Amino acid sequence: MINIIVLSFVYLLGITLILIFNELNYRRLKIKGEFTRKFAHFASTLAVVPFPYIFPSHWYVLILASIFFAVLLITYQIKQLKSIHDIERKSMGSYLLPFSIYITFLISDLSGNKFIFILPMLILAISDPMAAILGINIVNFNGRIKIFGRKLKKTYLGSGAFLLSSFIISVIAFYFHFKVFDLKLFWLALIISVVGTLAELISWRGSDNLTIPLSIVLILVLFL
Repeated sequence: MINIIVLSFVYLLGITLILIFNELNYRRLKIKGEFTRKFAHFASTLAVVPFPYIFPSHWYVLILASIFFAVLLITYQIKQLKSIHDIERKSMGSYLLPFSIYITFLISDLSGNKFIFILPMLILAISDPMAAILGINIVNFNGRIKIFGRKLKKTYLGSGAFLLSSFIISVIAFYFHFKVFDLKLFWLALIISVVGTLAELISWRGSDNLTIPLSIVLILVLFL
């Protein structure tokens, strides 16, 4: 019990240091808010991947998620932590991220399968920022996706990067988790990458922080 509480404080301190480092880079190096926001997303989400091996109950994760949700809400109200909040578009993604981490952990905890938490978090940490950064900043050979004549905010390059990276992550994760990789797992990795890409494609205002992991959780629950 004491060790878990200590680890909880270590995580709080670690993510706080990440946010401070990110804020200093934003202020001193004048890095755009979109980049510092995505770095914070990448670092903080990747940091929670070991949660199933650390916390025996979802209540610890709920407390941590609630603390960081409160921090994000308060800093927005007092106009601080601009490395997270300074973006031109309207987005609720930063607020959804703590909830997304908790609900994914809860499902994983209830199912008794750590992998159900680990893979969605890996994809959310890596593929989502990669898609956003490439989609926004590369103009050549890129364009916004059209569906039934309607132009979406997502780009071909961004969605393509998400599809490819999430497939690669799934393949590697399956291999290390199952110690084997067969045709069934190949198709499952492909399904996960396609479903995750579609979830990212149809999301709006940062809701992909929730739709991506939950869509992957659904596939894992159905097929594993």
